[in-house]
Amino acid sequence: MPPRIAVLTGDVVDSRKVEDRPRLYRLLDDSLAELAARHGGHGERFRGDGFQLALPQAAPAMEAAVVLRAALIEHSESNQRWDARIAVAVGPAERGIAAADGSTFVASGRALDALADTSAHLSLTRLEAPEDAGLTLLVRFLDDLLDGWSPYSAEVVGLNLRHDASQQALAERLGIRQPSVHKRLRAARWALLSDTLDYLRERIADAEGTP
Repeated sequence: MPPRIAVLTGDVVDSRKVEDRPRLYRLLDDSLAELAARHGGHGERFRGDGFQLALPQAAPAMEAAVVLRAALIEHSESNQRWDARIAVAVGPAERGIAAADGSTFVASGRALDALADTSAHLSLTRLEAPEDAGLTLLVRFLDDLLDGWSPYSAEVVGLNLRHDASQQALAERLGIRQPSVHKRLRAARWALLSDTLDYLRERIADAEGTP
């Protein structure tokens, strides 16, 4: 099977209630640009709070979704939690990621529309792959885990995912003590999150036909 791409299409939950929209848009732009540069992908914000990120390799797709949601939760306004619905689709790249066209892009957009009718904020669609109830359940678990994060937990997890640093290094970056980092990671259920993302990466890589 040829390599697959990943397309993440999303929008901000309850964006009409956001008071500082320019700050929200800057955050989305910066987060998309950082992830696109890191993975050699292409990111774009549209319709204000809508966005799309295309990755040339599908394996890190779920981690990228978590990083995006972590950034929003971390920078939430005092009176409103920021978060996003993100529909991840993995499939063929008929015209390349920059063209933003093809079956994988269409599938991601349709999956986002379907999310709007549910309480879920995360989904995974694998084109040309059989239905997998276990994988669907795991994505639901990941979604529920993120729903319980505080801004502090989102901050330390997002930083850890972007830099893969030691707890002491994270403490120095955040200007806090190492035990505080440990407490925040534990509250975010970092061990379970990390293992879940590793497993999802492997399963998506298997679907790509990569080692």
